[in-house]
Amino acid sequence: MERKNIWEKYTEEDLERLEDIGKRYIEFLSTCKTERECTEEIVEQAKKAGYEDLEEIIRDGRKLKPGDKVYAVCMKKAVAMFCIGKKPLEEGMNILGAHIDSPRLDIKQNPLYEDGEMVYLDTHYYGGIKKYQWVALPLAIHGVVVKKTGETIRICVGEKEDDPVFCVSDLLIHLASEQMDKKASKVVEGENLDVLIGSRPLTGEKKKAVQANMLKLLKEEYGISEEDFISAELEVVPAGRARELGFDRSMVLSYGQDDRVCAFTSFDAMLKTEAPETTSCCLLVDKEEIGSVGATGMRSHFFENVVAEILNSMGNYSELILRRTLKNSRMLSSDVNAGFDPLYASSFEKNNASYLGYGVVFSKFTGSRGKSGSNDANAEYLAKLREIMDRNHVYFQTAELGKVDIGGGGTIAYILSLYGMEVIDCGVAVLSMHAPWEATSKADIYEAWKCYRAFLENA
Repeated sequence: MERKNIWEKYTEEDLERLEDIGKRYIEFLSTCKTERECTEEIVEQAKKAGYEDLEEIIRDGRKLKPGDKVYAVCMKKAVAMFCIGKKPLEEGMNILGAHIDSPRLDIKQNPLYEDGEMVYLDTHYYGGIKKYQWVALPLAIHGVVVKKTGETIRICVGEKEDDPVFCVSDLLIHLASEQMDKKASKVVEGENLDVLIGSRPLTGEKKKAVQANMLKLLKEEYGISEEDFISAELEVVPAGRARELGFDRSMVLSYGQDDRVCAFTSFDAMLKTEAPETTSCCLLVDKEEIGSVGATGMRSHFFENVVAEILNSMGNYSELILRRTLKNSRMLSSDVNAGFDPLYASSFEKNNASYLGYGVVFSKFTGSRGKSGSNDANAEYLAKLREIMDRNHVYFQTAELGKVDIGGGGTIAYILSLYGMEVIDCGVAVLSMHAPWEATSKADIYEAWKCYRAFLENA
């Protein structure tokens, strides 16, 4: 079975929509580089589209009815949106689920030190990265510092044109003969991914003068002390805006497209949904890159608790109805796939690889080697999705994540499948996944958006 590049199939109207979505997506990527920033932006746009905070609904004792739109936030790092449908919730929901965290460097709680009259912030990398990719490139620092008083200070340095940037230094090639003999996983050690932030000493200071100057600058600029790092969440990410890629501007190059390409298209499709027959849900969570653990990850009870609150606000809660609601739901686990890269063709099985410019990707199963850790979607569910996609003129492809014994990966799909609902992975093909800069096709982004809209309205 052969699928082809879809660019030539587009009308002028399609191309206009594609470019509009691409432009808005690039802006989203450029301003939302952490899960907190994503959540804040998503909530702001949801409010403009008429969504209300579920906490306010509960506090006011109001009842939810078909057509109502609500959202819930978990610890400022995960968000769930619901557009209440005409059918009883017990008959299930149409759910789009993506994650908004991405690989990065996290600053430790006791990070500041001086060595060789240069000052560094000690880091602990987050998620699966090739550590050598993070040296010698401009970096920005995003996050929050929360003082003992409860005051929250937002940090974002390295994104504006006149901002300073930071870096992790690398060993010069002239002295790197021993380094170059190491395995790629050892060329740069995790403990050496420390971020260089300054080298100017404080005049008159005799001991650790550069560190003293850094602390002085932090106090003057942000009102924070060294101890305030204890209650901080600061993330180091590649500096700079997302960009169009290629002379033809057919692709997007950016940090964090795994999985913000699916998060953006999911919530944007959700915002277009009005008065559905079946309740629509967009679920955007944290911590997928480290196993979906913690209070803001998919393994938490956040989603289940929110659905219980919605049922209660509709006057129809019971434990049995909650279980039926989750079991009868259908979900697209909106996550990316590895795009075929001809420079590394030996890692892919061409007939079952995803290709840039071929449309949204359905992955019946993920996992590694013997499908370990995989959700494996039912054939009946796939058949229904094929019919929906064809009827709504959505171009799609199917793929696995590389050759059988090469490796693999996972998503949040298997966690939602524990409720007994139908789940399949469905997302965008990505080149250089988990690198500081990843590449996607505008055509695939557009098809993902079309796919998610069609699913919410027809599943």
